[in-house]
Amino acid sequence: MATTALPERTTHRSARRTRHLLTAAATAGPLFYVSSTAQALTRDGFDLRVHPLSQLATGDLGWIQAVTFVLAGVGVLGLALAHRGVVADGTGSRIVPMFLGIFGIGFVVAGCFPMDPQNGFPIGAPEGAVDMSWHAVVHSAAAALAFLALAAACIALMVRALRARRRWAVVGHGVTAAVLLLPVSPSESSIQVAVTGLVAFTWVTMNSLGLRRGL
Repeated sequence: MATTALPERTTHRSARRTRHLLTAAATAGPLFYVSSTAQALTRDGFDLRVHPLSQLATGDLGWIQAVTFVLAGVGVLGLALAHRGVVADGTGSRIVPMFLGIFGIGFVVAGCFPMDPQNGFPIGAPEGAVDMSWHAVVHSAAAALAFLALAAACIALMVRALRARRRWAVVGHGVTAAVLLLPVSPSESSIQVAVTGLVAFTWVTMNSLGLRRGL
């Protein structure tokens, strides 16, 4: 009796932990965009046509966006851990959690190293672009690597869905990867990056919910 109860309890704890991880991961998308949208609409001088969402992490209230980046990244790390436990075999079972982990870590790093004040935001910042500081370079590199890693995860999952003949999953992963890999237009970069983030975190939330339902 005692020897069979222990594995049952262990399995129950593991499943409950996985559900918690996926619930946290599913909140990453709403958290990121509710927080970013609220700040974009209320902070004086911010204009999405000129300023990327990352620039909200500058100024006296910049800590709010910095924390938003970090928490969203931690949510993605939860998805990476849960994915590793739930999807144990088949195409992408090993590399997808790795790419998701890089995506999550990239956003945590981006939150810890802000962009430079420029283009008149926050109020009092120099007008026009400024030479990038080292922490702005780290921020940009981490964010770019994060999106590339997510695109790689999507491609691996698209191949998995193709083999399983799950057409809608193929479309979802394929469209997400295509958006993430689009070249950035210099004239519309702020809006494009915001749309890319929206697609990326929508994907994170939807896939987290899908895995949670599968439990």
